[in-house]
Amino acid sequence: MTPVAVPPTNGVEALSLEDKKEDKKPDLEVEVADDDESEAEAEGGEGASAGEKKKKKKKKPKKKKPAMVQTEPPRVGLTKIFRNGVFPVNEEVEYKNDTTSRITSAEMREKERLLQGDPTDTYQNIRRAAEVHRQVRGYAARNIKPGMTMTEIANMIEDGTRALVEEDGFESGIGFPTGLSVNEVAAHYTPNPGDTKVLQKGDVLKVDFGVHVKGRIVDSAFTLTWEPTWNRLLDAVKDATNTGIAAAGIDVRLCDIGESIQEVMESYEVEVGGKVYPVKSISNLNGHSIVPYVIHGGKDGIPGKSVPIVKQFGDRKDTTRMEEGEYFAIETFGSTGRGRVIEDGACSHYAINPEGPTQYNLKHQSAKTVLKSIEKNFGTLPFCRRYLERTGEKNYLLGLNTLVREDIVNAYPPLVDPEPGAMTAQFEHTILLRPTCKEVVSRGDDY
Repeated sequence: MTPVAVPPTNGVEALSLEDKKEDKKPDLEVEVADDDESEAEAEGGEGASAGEKKKKKKKKPKKKKPAMVQTEPPRVGLTKIFRNGVFPVNEEVEYKNDTTSRITSAEMREKERLLQGDPTDTYQNIRRAAEVHRQVRGYAARNIKPGMTMTEIANMIEDGTRALVEEDGFESGIGFPTGLSVNEVAAHYTPNPGDTKVLQKGDVLKVDFGVHVKGRIVDSAFTLTWEPTWNRLLDAVKDATNTGIAAAGIDVRLCDIGESIQEVMESYEVEVGGKVYPVKSISNLNGHSIVPYVIHGGKDGIPGKSVPIVKQFGDRKDTTRMEEGEYFAIETFGSTGRGRVIEDGACSHYAINPEGPTQYNLKHQSAKTVLKSIEKNFGTLPFCRRYLERTGEKNYLLGLNTLVREDIVNAYPPLVDPEPGAMTAQFEHTILLRPTCKEVVSRGDDY
């Protein structure tokens, strides 16, 4: 979250082996004779000659129902397309740092088979969320245009996500507010109620949204621009993200991933008006681990892991290693400015503080009411003011600000590169470190 063509599977119905066998044996339909034919048969009786009798029409195959396909805009829930509950695997990569092949190891394959048999069906939940992301972002990338308001763009993405994931409370839905950060704003902007901001032709737009199924969040982002000046910036960040994905793996040190990302990112330059600007990795932004229902994933009081996009920050070098079974968002941010962001602007992103106080005495009734609504509708998933209003909440700002002040809810203001004229870009994918291989779950034909 911190902070695009439809894949080949889009619109194609996935059938089980049983479904395919049934399709080979089409249903037969008996065509009923009309009234005149029925009367003629009755008059013929048993002794009627063959010529006097109307022959019954032969049975003919029933026409096959057409495969369920996705609509434009996307509104068909994926369980109606992939009816057997098996969702696409888009990229599997063998680990580079292994001396023996995990992908062919009988032990690892058996371990993975047992994992996939888990009653929670973790892999399929993740892949379902990823396929939703691919289809929604494909439509969004084709249809976002300068002149649209940010609210229109957010609604386009969120309406598609809710429909395709078949939103159902904590079972499936939006993973976090749709980020639509523009130009020097790198992350954490989504329109608040009443926001009339309009996308301009010269803007660089970061589109960052998440989808979850049973709390398994897929977090992926891309950047759009309609001004060729900034194409090299986008190239740099996309290349850096792919480099980070390639470097990630079991037992890999986080600082080594950051070093690889920074080296690639900062090999690029952008020329603007005859002046050359080096592309910098935004040093205080990073990727992150994800755990169920927590986008920046920690659990049981243990903080989640961060995936840096620089070799080290100051004198700090994170030598922590990635581990088998972990789940990460690999995201990189590049800037033509200072290469470091600050919090600035009206806040729109919020989330329950997982490390907040367990006991508190809220004096304002509005704070109690808003907290109850947050717990009921979002739990530990991030939310925004638009989402609160969608649940029916009104006059909630005093209560929400109280919860932030009491450290019960975290506020995440926009993250901005303060250098005048700075432009920022972002690309992101989610990866799963399976026992046999690394699965880039959100990979698509677009990036």
